[in-house]
Amino acid sequence: MGRGARAGTYGAYVRPAHHRRASAHPAAALARRALWPYGRRDLIMGPMGDDRDSTLLEDARRLLPRITAVRREIHRAPELGTTLPRTQQTVLRELSGLPLSVVPGDRLTSVTATLTGARPGRTILLRADMDALPQTEETGLDFASATPGVMHACGHDTHTAMLLGAARLLAARRERLAGRVVFMFQPAEEICEGALPMIEDGVLETPEGRPVDAAFALHITTRHPSGTVHLRPGPQSAAADMLRITVRGRGAHAAAPYRGLDPVPVACEIVQALQTMVTRTVNVFEPAVLSVTRVTAGTASNIIPDTAEIAGTFRTLSDATRKTVRDGILRVADGVAAAHGLTADVELPDVTPVVSNDPDFTGLVTRTATALLGPERVRTLPHPIMGAEDFAFVLQRVPGAMAFLGACPPGQTPGQAPDNHSSRVVYDEAALAVGAAVHAGVAVGCLRG
Repeated sequence: MGRGARAGTYGAYVRPAHHRRASAHPAAALARRALWPYGRRDLIMGPMGDDRDSTLLEDARRLLPRITAVRREIHRAPELGTTLPRTQQTVLRELSGLPLSVVPGDRLTSVTATLTGARPGRTILLRADMDALPQTEETGLDFASATPGVMHACGHDTHTAMLLGAARLLAARRERLAGRVVFMFQPAEEICEGALPMIEDGVLETPEGRPVDAAFALHITTRHPSGTVHLRPGPQSAAADMLRITVRGRGAHAAAPYRGLDPVPVACEIVQALQTMVTRTVNVFEPAVLSVTRVTAGTASNIIPDTAEIAGTFRTLSDATRKTVRDGILRVADGVAAAHGLTADVELPDVTPVVSNDPDFTGLVTRTATALLGPERVRTLPHPIMGAEDFAFVLQRVPGAMAFLGACPPGQTPGQAPDNHSSRVVYDEAALAVGAAVHAGVAVGCLRG
């Protein structure tokens, strides 16, 4: 979308000067970070606390029919990656008429909206991702995807609808707020290409050139009972990295393998050795998961190929473990290939860092959710999960937290029902009112005048 497109249709569409594209140069990033007081306890301590607005959950439940209708509209028309024009238009329509400054993205079909309270104060960012997955839906829902091969299998349709509901709840409470709420509607979470461009374009900067003071996001799941909130301080979701290994040999006729250098058995040996490497070099108290998910080679049954390709992912919860695994992959691939007279090219692209929840802000979220829902519906996760999430890039830069929202449907067992990335996943839509209320409650807790 071009800068200033459709000005006047949905409100303030001219890109504010502070929403500039930040320099991607590492030195510039370090200079900005030096000016920004990331991690200061006083940013999230002081007068903040849980939300005592007893009407917040009740109001969210009154909004549930609208939240559900928007969710189903987005679910029927899922879109992939960085280009989500229909989803973006739905978000813009739903924000229309609210007292917000609304900025569509330049590079991505993102939306950034800002609600300014009645008095100055802190700035909190609330984030929802919007993109779908390349899957064929098998839920049988009457609002199932109408786009072949594309499905909202990770609940981003619910995230978007909940944050739109939270925007309405907070707009109605604007006079009580001291500060700003930034609503970050992000594409391309599934391919990890959405958060960083929005950060570079200034989504974490206030008009005064300071960072936002805190950030919060929810992720829906059927692993937990509907309407419950789960989070933990510190590492909550893993860093994700990819691995691509090309084993290079020399092709030959399958009847005369001695005339070539067969990469296929070498690739198989590398796959096995990688698993041994993880179990024998990584501290057993430091989680690490390495999964080879694709091995490809050859074009015909009677030809030994020149190359074999290995692809997969590894997940870790600390920089030290990440380095151990990366070094081990390089050592194993090179060593096994060399032992057979072949070579191996290794690529290890970074994907996302660890999602690490700020302990103090996690306490704020826990108190707020407990005040809204009761202590029996708010739980501390016993351990991190090894899934990845590009909200980690936000939490690298500002204090904040991500929480999981339980939405196991009636009649199914949490942890056994189809979950995120399943073509059969179904969420209990009653939980969406809880998600909207928690989003809004966290913001109110941060910005009480």
